[in-house]
Amino acid sequence: MSMDLTFLGTGSAYPSPHRGASALVLRTEGDCWLFDCGEGTQTQLMRSPRKASKITKIFISHLHGDHFFGLPGLLCTLSLSCSAQPGQQGAYIEIFGPQGLRHFLRVALQISSAELQLSYAVHELEPSSDQSPCTGRLDAALITCSPQRHPQEQPGKTVHLDPDSDCYTLIDDQKFLVQAFRLYHRVPSFGFAVQERDRPGRLNVELLKQLGVNPGPLYGRLKSGHSITLDSGRMLHPAEVLGPAVHGRKVCVFGDCSALVGSGGRRACEGADVLVHEATLEDGQQERAVEHGHSTPSMAAAVALTCGAHTLVLHHFSQRYRPAGERQEGGGGTAAERHEGGGGTAAERQEAGGGTAAERQEAGGGTAAERQEAGGAHVSQLKVQAELSLQGSSTRVILAEDFLTVPVPLRERHPGKTG
Repeated sequence: MSMDLTFLGTGSAYPSPHRGASALVLRTEGDCWLFDCGEGTQTQLMRSPRKASKITKIFISHLHGDHFFGLPGLLCTLSLSCSAQPGQQGAYIEIFGPQGLRHFLRVALQISSAELQLSYAVHELEPSSDQSPCTGRLDAALITCSPQRHPQEQPGKTVHLDPDSDCYTLIDDQKFLVQAFRLYHRVPSFGFAVQERDRPGRLNVELLKQLGVNPGPLYGRLKSGHSITLDSGRMLHPAEVLGPAVHGRKVCVFGDCSALVGSGGRRACEGADVLVHEATLEDGQQERAVEHGHSTPSMAAAVALTCGAHTLVLHHFSQRYRPAGERQEGGGGTAAERHEGGGGTAAERQEAGGGTAAERQEAGGGTAAERQEAGGAHVSQLKVQAELSLQGSSTRVILAEDFLTVPVPLRERHPGKTG
């Protein structure tokens, strides 16, 4: 079974000409799961190799606009694709996110008189008081008088923290265990650990034929871990005819954060094949990053090291950092390039660095002094800083860019396990 991650947006605070707002797709055979849905996500999907119509689940890490303002529009677009394909009339999307997300969607869809051909449910995670400063906690009065459910909205659950695992169990089926864990940010934020179930190895068909077992239902029983009785009366156990089990892969996606809250996240992410973590600002800006609830490359590396992750993927970069494929020489280049270097016309700077003062400050841009401080900062330095922090470990570092696809290969087979 193939599995990979495609990054749709890797910028912080707001979309820019060179980086979209936060969004990434985890693809398995047959399904796509979307993690965060910033403004412009549906446009990024159209430019990517992933099909929006394949999305069955959406996970929102926290309620900052650059992570979920694209959600109402995406649902409407997905609905249009359903109506255009009669075979998908029964499409159903599950949405997981913090408390308040259900209210937001109801208001947005009601005010816009949106008619949906698909059905959806919103499952809300109840945060703890230590996930954000007091100023970041949701005012209960804002959602007390929630609008009526949209006609296509199905009842959703309120998911509470499990005191034993210190996590929120979102999905627990034969294929996956998905848990959310707590993060510290300016508003309650969550990360998600996707654990693929171990799968049984291949059946030794030649041996089965020699034993007189022909292809059929008995093969399925053996693969599912059940012993069978041969015609001779002998009991045949799965371990005798199954190859080494295929170990399930683990992908962990962190929302914006400056720290983990509790021990659940560390345990849930232990041994992750791929760990996706934000690195909004460089190491030299750690004080500023933490002040705004964000991380630096070394902070992300420390998390990966603690969890024993095989691969660390950095994303959610300040718009001050030029993309890996972009170079600036003198005063030339695009308006966005000149803006990143501190130059360009006033109109160009406004176009490349718009948004509120708070957003520009969070992203690391803003005033002329801040742009001058950033100079010609290049995103590659963030990878170097993470690698320096991981020296001596086997963890590799990848720098995400929009439309980058990161494969999650199968692990080595483990002998002696039958799934």
